[in-house]
Amino acid sequence: MAVLPAVLAVLALLLAPAPAAAADPPAVKLSKSQAGTGGSITVTGSGWRSKALLMILICGQSVPSTGVSGGTNSCANADGRAVTTDAEGRFSRKLPVAEPPVPCPCVVHVATVTGAKAEADAIFQVAGHAVEPLPAEPAGGRLSVLTDTRLDGSGSLLTWFGAPPARTLVFTVGNVGTSPVKNPVFQVGTSHGVFAPQWEEQQWRGTIQPGEKARIELPVELTAGAHGDYTVSLKYGGKVMAEQPWGVGRPWGVTLFWVLVCLVVPAALFRAGMAVVDRVRPRQTSRRRGLRMPEVALRIPGLRPRQEARHASPAPSTLPWFTPDNDPGAAGRLSAPHDDDSPTSPTTPLRKGPP
Repeated sequence: MAVLPAVLAVLALLLAPAPAAAADPPAVKLSKSQAGTGGSITVTGSGWRSKALLMILICGQSVPSTGVSGGTNSCANADGRAVTTDAEGRFSRKLPVAEPPVPCPCVVHVATVTGAKAEADAIFQVAGHAVEPLPAEPAGGRLSVLTDTRLDGSGSLLTWFGAPPARTLVFTVGNVGTSPVKNPVFQVGTSHGVFAPQWEEQQWRGTIQPGEKARIELPVELTAGAHGDYTVSLKYGGKVMAEQPWGVGRPWGVTLFWVLVCLVVPAALFRAGMAVVDRVRPRQTSRRRGLRMPEVALRIPGLRPRQEARHASPAPSTLPWFTPDNDPGAAGRLSAPHDDDSPTSPTTPLRKGPP
């Protein structure tokens, strides 16, 4: 009976799900390690974020261990290609071979354009391109970012109406070199979408001794009316040290302003037009009370209104109980002519008969 529990335990171990493997870092592979200008290579990758937008470049004076030290200024940016990973974080893209602006050693550099930063490099040799040793790192003080960067500050009412958004880039650096660093000059760049950063030099006043660290605060400002997803990049000594995403809200106050303009201006124009119409149209001098029949007045030249009223002839009127048929004065005129046999009629002559 003691064997049965042991068998069950072995079966449980065999059937137990294996622990999930750690996520593989982004990787890049090339179809060729060397090619000349005018040719092309196929770049494949795995381990990237799903549906991520990537940029593929050929860069000089770089090796995978140190990365692209000169930034994108040492890359053939005009011949770069963009690609979007699939749901499993893989991609495949053809890349034309072009000479970078600086000598080799060269790498094929793949980096994310938006979202969380990720990059990977693969060694590549451009046939016929000059090859020079990597520049030696300057002896003395060297700064390194020790903490994650962050953006302090918030918008205001003016920003809601289109004023330039402003924040403060805060980070901590440490001097890992052997000499102090005095008044270091940083480069702060802001980029929107797939566009390249616009760099601006900012000097921090102070001295950082070897082995010491310092908290750095640098102002960052965008253009008026800016909104959307931005990325703030920090560069020192020609190398990008950190990147910080920045989501800028839409200035809805500007939209509200234009909506009010579209409503108020037509209403004001309508009121002004009605006022002009009311002023131009003719006005009645007196108000009529009741219904009055029109009167015909005879005006005599040279007479004033009162004299005209005295000399005006009264309008003929007809009594209502007299009509043309029963008017006594018109009976004789309207009757037909006839013979009058009356002996007393003065108009009938007397004729004598024969005796």
